[in-house]
Amino acid sequence: MKDIDFWFEFASTYSYLAAMRAQGLAADCGVRLTWRPFLLGAIFKKDLGYADSPFNRHDKKGDYMWRDMDRQVRIHGLPSVKKPEPFPQNGLTAARIAMVLEEDDRLPIFVRSVFRAQFQYGETISEPDVLFDILSQNGFDAPDVMQRAKSDKIKQALKTQTEHADRIGIFGAPSFVTPKGELFWGDDRMETAFRWQD
Repeated sequence: MKDIDFWFEFASTYSYLAAMRAQGLAADCGVRLTWRPFLLGAIFKKDLGYADSPFNRHDKKGDYMWRDMDRQVRIHGLPSVKKPEPFPQNGLTAARIAMVLEEDDRLPIFVRSVFRAQFQYGETISEPDVLFDILSQNGFDAPDVMQRAKSDKIKQALKTQTEHADRIGIFGAPSFVTPKGELFWGDDRMETAFRWQD
């Protein structure tokens, strides 16, 4: 079994597509995934000076992406996508919660539930009540997890993880990185990453 780091951003449409399929495909390919949340917006701001998603800054690109999402969910048998308002959503608290859960085998369940809430049901994932309900519905100790997500330790851990993503060359989400540092960007490169022989 080989290891792959799966870097995802909760505000990312294509991270949603990858998260919904990653675990099953990884099992088929003999891959052990490490789920790594990070803040792509911080990298965009540092590298490009962007304060908004490229999909909002460029109308043609944004229109294409939403049309492509419609196609991709049909291909993969997922429900129709609802564009959340606003887009992109603020995934900071969700990412901090994911850092709290990084050693918990149920982390992928939480991640997929947040993506469903956002892109299938149009919920606002920056709302603490939305995240609290997701945790509770999936059997987590929601009050404890939410409290730990506010700690300086977790805030710094997410900041450090985002800085690490930047250092290893990540510029978009989702990204997949092998132990030897081979980087694959995009939901459409997930299977290639899983089948790559370092």
